[in-house]
Amino acid sequence: MEELPDTACTPTEPALRIGSLSLRSPVVLAPMAGVTNVAFRTLCREIEQDRTGSAAGLYVCEMVTARALVERHPVTMHMTTFGPDETPRSLQLYTVDPATTYDAAKMIVDENIADHIDLNFGCPVPKVTRKGGGSALPYKRALFRQIVAGAVRATEGTDIPVTVKMRVGIDAEHHTHLDAGRIAAEEGAAAVALHARTAAQRYSGTADWSEIARLKEHVTGVPVLGNGDIFSADDAVRMMAETGCDGVVVGRGCLGRPWLFAELAAKLTGRPEPTPPNLGEVAAIMRRHAELLAAHHGEEKGCRELRKHVSWYMRGFPAGSDLRVALALVDTLDELGELLAQLDPTVPFPKDAEGPRGRQGSPGAVALPEGWLDDPEDCAVPLAADVMNSGG
Repeated sequence: MEELPDTACTPTEPALRIGSLSLRSPVVLAPMAGVTNVAFRTLCREIEQDRTGSAAGLYVCEMVTARALVERHPVTMHMTTFGPDETPRSLQLYTVDPATTYDAAKMIVDENIADHIDLNFGCPVPKVTRKGGGSALPYKRALFRQIVAGAVRATEGTDIPVTVKMRVGIDAEHHTHLDAGRIAAEEGAAAVALHARTAAQRYSGTADWSEIARLKEHVTGVPVLGNGDIFSADDAVRMMAETGCDGVVVGRGCLGRPWLFAELAAKLTGRPEPTPPNLGEVAAIMRRHAELLAAHHGEEKGCRELRKHVSWYMRGFPAGSDLRVALALVDTLDELGELLAQLDPTVPFPKDAEGPRGRQGSPGAVALPEGWLDDPEDCAVPLAADVMNSGG
């Protein structure tokens, strides 16, 4: 086995502490809209439990809008569903307003909705940044400080830690992560996570892990987590060794590979890595995923939700185009079962299924509100920036 970095630990020791949370694996599932719902999180935890003996990492719910949570939008409330044995329950908030942030965090505390709150300052989607939200917001240092402070103040006296996820900055000329990391720690955030791309890069090119190392040197009082281009257990080991980060956040790398967390947990805690699944095991995982989605959404919508996962699950495996198309149009659990039965269960996991997956796209100019870059100390709440559906 490849020599592990100094950050590795024995399975009996906490691998990562985030405030009151002691995690036996330094691995976090990144929130992904339409993906990291209770069905997917349950599936990942079940596989990690089965293959390593415990569900040891942190699995974050897909992002919800703080304002929609406070207003009890039905879709948002459904998105905050957690499994009956899911612990710790982790919820990410998209927010631009300190007052709404406080109200949402206080609601989470008072109604025992979650055990951990993560604040999203990393979303690069144009509909978010053009209103001053997501990865655009840390440029406004005073407003950023007030938002983090509001969430921390709402959770005072509880065991609910507040963390911050962000990007390197808006673009190559406007880096914000060092100031944002320092401010977050000063205001009581229990950890900071950095996706090592700018908003302008979106998901293109290669993440610059050296910026994670810079943030780790700059922020010494709380854990620093690294995110970007982790597609295998070896990638996670290398990131932690190269940057000194305290843990890793995994997003696109787990699409169609919910067993990745078992591989990561084993590798990073010095245990033997599980064998990658063959096609029969992948088919069983797809079936279980569909069942969990059906339980959460109902069978019709659950099967529709599974469709987008089909190409990720089937990547690199031999299957005819007709079967792939049929799987991507599945309507019922029975139909899914009949289609999966046509696959050869003995086919081993293919090497060409490894590597980058999910959206990549192209870099581009970041859409921002007019005059956004004029004054980084302006603490005015951007107009109507939080009027959107959760998960956006």
